[in-house]
Amino acid sequence: MHAALAGTPKLFALDWGTSSLRAYALGPGGQVLATRRSEHGVMNLPAGPAIHTPAEAFEAALQALCGDWLAAHPDTPLIACGMVGSAQGWREARYQPLPARASELATAMTVIARPGGEPLHVVPGLLQSGELPNVMRGEETQIAGVLQSLADEGRTPPCLLIGLPGTHTKWAWVEDSAVVRFETFMTGEVYAALSQHTILGRTMVAGSPHDEPAFARGLRVARSPLGALGVLSTVFSVRTLGLTGQLTGGAQPDYLSGLLIGHEVAALAPGLRDGIPVVLCGEPMLCVRYATALEAQGLAEPEIRSGVTPLGLWRIAQAAGLAVPSPVRRCA
Repeated sequence: MHAALAGTPKLFALDWGTSSLRAYALGPGGQVLATRRSEHGVMNLPAGPAIHTPAEAFEAALQALCGDWLAAHPDTPLIACGMVGSAQGWREARYQPLPARASELATAMTVIARPGGEPLHVVPGLLQSGELPNVMRGEETQIAGVLQSLADEGRTPPCLLIGLPGTHTKWAWVEDSAVVRFETFMTGEVYAALSQHTILGRTMVAGSPHDEPAFARGLRVARSPLGALGVLSTVFSVRTLGLTGQLTGGAQPDYLSGLLIGHEVAALAPGLRDGIPVVLCGEPMLCVRYATALEAQGLAEPEIRSGVTPLGLWRIAQAAGLAVPSPVRRCA
């Protein structure tokens, strides 16, 4: 049996992705009272004779993870972000155009009625229109979480660049708490594809300890004159350095990582010379790699934040009137 919550929840917040579902019981000020996780992501929902529709499958996943919370606190608002609002999700939450603040996200939420319980409020993703459109879904809530964490420290920078390293790394420019533009780099997915499905992977030794000199070498090549022709030129050096005995199989994965991250940051660097502060948000070790790449370009050391999604959901819920603001402050 699950233990009772250590406090009265003010909001139930869900981070519902493709492969997993995370639930947070939030108290005053967005304080996390409890966290749970299941494998029932959007592409892995429960099935069985009692489930006949996608909506029933989503409700079953929700009940399996935190049905006891919902039963014990039936009047607590429920909010979600992530792929649950995609075309493959519970119901599509249409993208919100830029510029976008938490207030615009709150106004544009999709509300899904649930049998015998509070409705689910789904946060929309963001759409950047143009000749090459760009979208994000889920990262907008992380951005809101970063901004709330700074606000809790009494900081509201007028301009900010937030980097969100991952499979599809996002870089979002924020002005006066509004996302005004963003870029997407498929660095993580390209790394996986190159190392697993091309000739480069033939000489790599997976699972080797992190090789910092090899990673630094990749960064150096990417920002040097040798990297001027771009990543499609330099990436073959993963193989040639191995063939000539200059990189071991165990060092090649980190060299490739340094190359790809280095080219990504080198593309961004000219726009960062004006001193705009940078915050990296995501898995800590990956953020450290990006911080190293930024510093290798001669840029200021960025801040690193993680685990801000529940705080972002709290911020958006506040803007929607679902959660009562609180003066509770958090430690940095």
